Amino acid sequence: MKKILLTAIGIGLSIASMAQEFSYKKRPSLGISFFLQDMKTAKLLETKSLPSVLSNGYWTKIKDMDPGLSIQYFEGLTEHLDFMGTLNGSFVTYPFYYKSGIATPTNSKFLLETDANLNLKLLTDKYFLVPYLRAGVGASMYGGSYFAAYAPIGVGLQFKLGEGTFVHVLGTYKAAVTSLAVNYMSYSIGIASPIVERKQTALVTPPPPPADKDSDGDGIPDSKDKCPTVPGIAKYDGCPVPDTDGDGINDENDKCPTVKGVAKYDGCPVPDTDGDGINDEEDKCPTVPGVARYQGCPVPDRDHDGVNDEEDRCPDVAGTKANFGCPEVKKELVEKVQKNAKNILFLTGSDKIATKSTKELNEVVAVMKEDAALKLDIEGHTDNVGKEAANQVLSEKRAKAIYKYFVRKGVDASRLSAAGYGPGRPVADNKTAAGRTQNRRVELKLRY
Repeated sequence: MKKILLTAIGIGLSIASMAQEFSYKKRPSLGISFFLQDMKTAKLLETKSLPSVLSNGYWTKIKDMDPGLSIQYFEGLTEHLDFMGTLNGSFVTYPFYYKSGIATPTNSKFLLETDANLNLKLLTDKYFLVPYLRAGVGASMYGGSYFAAYAPIGVGLQFKLGEGTFVHVLGTYKAAVTSLAVNYMSYSIGIASPIVERKQTALVTPPPPPADKDSDGDGIPDSKDKCPTVPGIAKYDGCPVPDTDGDGINDENDKCPTVKGVAKYDGCPVPDTDGDGINDEEDKCPTVPGVARYQGCPVPDRDHDGVNDEEDRCPDVAGTKANFGCPEVKKELVEKVQKNAKNILFLTGSDKIATKSTKELNEVVAVMKEDAALKLDIEGHTDNVGKEAANQVLSEKRAKAIYKYFVRKGVDASRLSAAGYGPGRPVADNKTAAGRTQNRRVELKLRY
C-alpha cells in the first residue's frame, strides 16, 4: 500500500512540475473572407441623417452590392490587441467624387485593396464570442490606373470554433483620405486559423529552502524570517525596524513616521508656521504667509492701498482694487474729455484735423497738464462705407494725428497711446446716415 501511495505522489509531482503556462495572445494566423462592397449608402449618409436613411429604406440592398474575396493575416500584439493585414479583390463600379474630374465608369472594374489594422478586443480569445473595434490605414488600385488611400474603421464579432480557429463577422466604413477616394462600406464573413504551433513554457517548481537555515545571520531561521536575506529582529518577524517614510529614521524613533523629515526635528519635516510652503529656517517672515521670491514674506504694497505691487498699475499712488490699484479718474474730467472728443473733426477721407477742432483739443491738453499722473488712450473709429482695409488705415492715421498734436502741445508721449479700430467697433447702426455719423468718431479715455 505504501508503494502505491508513494508512486501516486511521484506521478502527481511530475505532472505539477510540467504544468504549462497558457497565453491567450493570438498566434500568427491566415484567414479568407467573403465580403460585399456597398458603394452607395455612405454617399447617402453624407446628405441625409441616419434615421432618414433607415426609415426610407435607402440602405443598399444585398443584391445591389459587389462581392469579393479577401486574404487576411492576424497576429496578437497583446491578449486584447491584434494586428490584422488584409488583401481584398472585387469588381465594382467606382463612384468617383465629382470634384476629382473623373467620370464614374459604366462597367465594373477590378478594385484591389490592401490595409493594415489594429483590432481592439473587448475580451480575450478565451471566450466563444469576442466583440472588437477595428481601425487602420489602406491603399487601393482601381482598374490598374487609379490609386487612392483610405482609413478603414469598423466593428466586428469573433466566434471561437476551436483552439486558435475563429470566424470573423465584420462591418467596415472606409473613409476617403486622398482626392480620388470616396467613402464606402464593406461587410465580410470569414475564417482564420493559426499557421504556427503554440509555444509552451514549462513551469519549474523551485526546491524548498533547507530546513533551519539562517541566510542573513540574524538568529531567525529562514522558515520563520519574512526578510531572510536582510538582518532583522524578532519583533518584525526577522525584518529590520521599518522606516515607512524613507527618511533614514526608523519608525520607533520617528515622531512623523509617514512624512519625511530630519533628525533635528525627530523625523518630522522642518516646520512651516505660517503654512506658506516655505519652512521656518528659510522664511524671513515665518509667522506671515508669503512667497518664495520674497523669501517667505508677502508681496509688498508700497502705497498701502490693499493692492500688492505686482498687481498694482500705480504702485506709488494709493488707488482702488476695482481700478487695479490706481485712483479713480474724476467723473467731471472724464465727461469733459468725452464731450470734447465728440467735437473733434477731420477733413473728409483724410487724417488732417479740422481747424475748428483746435479749441476742443487744447481743452484736453489743459486737463492733461493739470495732473501729470493722468494717461490718455486715443482710439480712432470709422463707419463701414468703403473697403475695410482702407478704413482701418484711416482710423489709425487719425488717432496718430491727435497723438502728435498733444505731443506738440507739451504732453509727454509716454502718457499717450494711439490705436485705430476701423469699422470694427460701431456704436450705432451703419445702415442709417445718422448711425454712420456716430460711428465716425475719436474716443479719448483717461486713466492713471
